[in-house]
Amino acid sequence: MKRSAKTAQDRHLHRWHSLVISILLLGLTWVVFGKTLAHDFINYDDRIYVVRNAQVNSGLTLAGCKRAFTQSHAGNWHPLTTLSHMLDCQLFGLKPGPHHFVDVLLHSAAVVLLFLLLRQITGAIWRSAFVAAIFAIHPLRVESVAWIAERKDVLSALFFMLTLAAYARYARNPTVGRYVVMSILCACGLMSKPMLVTLPLVLLLLDYWPLQRLVDLRSFRRLLIEKLPLGIMALAVSVATFVIQEKTPGAIAQLPLLWRIENAIVSYVIYIWQIFWPANLVVFYPHPENHLLVWQVALAACFLIAITLLVFRLRKTKKYLLVGWLWYLSMLLPVIGLVEVGLQGHADRYTYLPHIGLYVALTWLIVDLAGTARYRREMFVTSAVVIIGSLAACAWKQTSYWQNGETLWTHALAITPDSDVAQTNFGIIVMERGDLDDALAHLRTALQIRSKTPHSHYDLSLALINTNLGYVLARKGSPNEAIGYWRTALEYQPGLAEAHYNLGSALFHRGQLAEAIVEYEKTLSINPDDADAHTSLGNALVQNKSLHQAVAHYQAALEIAPRSTLPLNNLAWIFSTGPDASLRNGARALELARTVDQSAEEKNAVFIRTLAAAYAESGRFEDAIETARRAWEFARAHDDVDLAREIESDVDLYRRNTPLRDPNLVDAR
Repeated sequence: MKRSAKTAQDRHLHRWHSLVISILLLGLTWVVFGKTLAHDFINYDDRIYVVRNAQVNSGLTLAGCKRAFTQSHAGNWHPLTTLSHMLDCQLFGLKPGPHHFVDVLLHSAAVVLLFLLLRQITGAIWRSAFVAAIFAIHPLRVESVAWIAERKDVLSALFFMLTLAAYARYARNPTVGRYVVMSILCACGLMSKPMLVTLPLVLLLLDYWPLQRLVDLRSFRRLLIEKLPLGIMALAVSVATFVIQEKTPGAIAQLPLLWRIENAIVSYVIYIWQIFWPANLVVFYPHPENHLLVWQVALAACFLIAITLLVFRLRKTKKYLLVGWLWYLSMLLPVIGLVEVGLQGHADRYTYLPHIGLYVALTWLIVDLAGTARYRREMFVTSAVVIIGSLAACAWKQTSYWQNGETLWTHALAITPDSDVAQTNFGIIVMERGDLDDALAHLRTALQIRSKTPHSHYDLSLALINTNLGYVLARKGSPNEAIGYWRTALEYQPGLAEAHYNLGSALFHRGQLAEAIVEYEKTLSINPDDADAHTSLGNALVQNKSLHQAVAHYQAALEIAPRSTLPLNNLAWIFSTGPDASLRNGARALELARTVDQSAEEKNAVFIRTLAAAYAESGRFEDAIETARRAWEFARAHDDVDLAREIESDVDLYRRNTPLRDPNLVDAR
C-alpha cells in the first residue's frame, strides 16, 4: 500500500517537474525569438514564398489549395507548408509580425514535444530538458525560426516530433490504429518538407535505443518490414521532389561530382564544429567549388571514419552514441549537397533536426563519463546554465541580423564580401530605397565575382544578376541598356520567366506590341501561374485589338490572384464600356468594380470612374452620376486635369441616360 502511494506521489512529482520545465523552455524560446515579431519580410525567398506569390497571398482558396497539392511551390513540393502560408495570409494579410509569430509558435511546440518525447522514452528528465533547451536556442536555429520562407523547417519539425511520439506509443502496444496515426503524421511531415525522407531510419534507430526493440537479426527483419510502408512513402516523396526540382524552370546544373563529394565530407565536419563555435553565421555560404585542399578533405574524412568506428565499437555499452551519430549522418544526407538543390556550400537551416542526434549523444556521454564524481550535480547545473545562457545570448544577437533585408545582407557582406549572392541581394535592397547608383555598383561587383567561374552551374546566378542590372538601368531611364542586359540574361537562362517579363514590359512601353506579346507568352509558358504576366499580356492584347483574348487573360489572372486590382478594373471597364455587345456585362462589371473600389479604399479616381461606368451599363444612371462626381473630385485633388476632363464628359453621357463606350476597345477579329 505504501509502495503504491509512493509510486503515485513520484508520478505526480514527475508530471509537476515536466510542466515547470516545459514552461521554462517556452519562456527561453520566446526570450530569444520573440523579437522576430517586429521583423520584416526578407528579400530572399520570402517574396517567392509569400509576398509576391499570388497563389499564396490571396489566402485560402479552393483553386489555391488544389494547386498546393498538384504543383510545386518555389521549386518544391510541400503542400502543407504552402497551405500554412495561405492560412497566414488569409488571417493576417501581408503583415510580417503574425507570420513570424506562427513560426516561433511552431518552433516552441517542437521544443516542448522534443523534451516530452525524450523524457518518455529514456526516463531521463534533466538530460532531456538540456537537449531540448539547446535545440530551442542554439544560434544555428535562428535561420529556421527567424526566416518566414523556412516555415517548412518548423512545421516539419512539429510533425517529426509528433511522429516520434506516436511511434513510441505504438511501440509500447502495437495496434493497427496506432500505426495508422503514426503513418498519417509521418505523411504530414513529408508534405511539410521532403527532407524527412530519412524518418523511417530514425525510427529504426530508436528501436535500437532507447526502445530496445532491435535485439537480434530476427527482430531487425521484423522491424524493417514494419517500416516498409513508411519507406515506400518516403521513396515516393523523394522521387517526386527530384523530378519537380529537375523540371523547375531555372533548375541549376550540377557541379562536378568530385567537388560535391569533397564539399559534403567537409560540410559534415563544419556542422559539428558549429555546435561548439557558432560564429560568423550568415544566410548564404558560397560553395567552395574545387578550392578545398586535399589535406582538408582527407582530415575531415578521417575524422568522420574515426568517429563512426568508435561509436560502432562502443555500441554495446553506449548505444546512444551509435544512435545519435547515425541520426546526424542520415538526416543530413538529403541536403549534404551530393545532389545540389541550391548554390550554397552549406546552410545553417539544414542542421535543424540532424543536430538533435548529436545533442543526445553528447549529453548522455558527458553524464556517463562523470559517473559518481563529487559535486556532480552542482557541476552539471553550473555547466548547463553557462552553456544555455551563452548560446541564448549568441542566438539573440544572431536573430537581430534578421530584422530586415538590409541588416541581413549588411551582416553577410561583412563576413563574406566575395559572395555574389550577398552583393546581389544588397544591391536590390539599395535599389528599392532609391539609391540606383549604389545598387549598380553592388550588382556589377556581383557580376564580376560570378563571372570568375564559367561553369553552367552558375548560369542562373548570372542570369539573375543581369536581370537585376537591367531593372536598375530601366529605373534610371536607360531602357536600351536594360534590354541588352535582359537579353544577356536569357542567353544564360532561356527559361528565366522574370527576364522575359521585364523584356516584354520594356518592348510594350516602346510600342513594340507584337514583340511584347511574344515575351509575355514565353513568360506564361514557363510560369503559367504568373498573374502579373497574364495582366500585362491582357493589356498588350487590348492595344493590339484582340479584346476577347485580353479578357481571357484578365480572367486567368483573377483565378490566380482574386484580389489583384488591375485585372479587376480592366475587366470591369471592358464589361462596362466595350463597343462589342457580346463582351458587355453590366452585373458582372458592377461586381468587379465594387471589389476593386473597396480594395483601393474608395480613393482611386480611375477605379471610381470604372464603377460609375458599371452603374451606367447597369442602367443606374443616378448612381453613375454621383460616383463619377466623386471620381472627378479625386482627379482634381491629384491635379489630374486630363482625367477630370474625361470624367466630365462621362457625366454628360450619364445625364442623357447613355452608357459610356470606349472607342479604343475594339476587337479586330
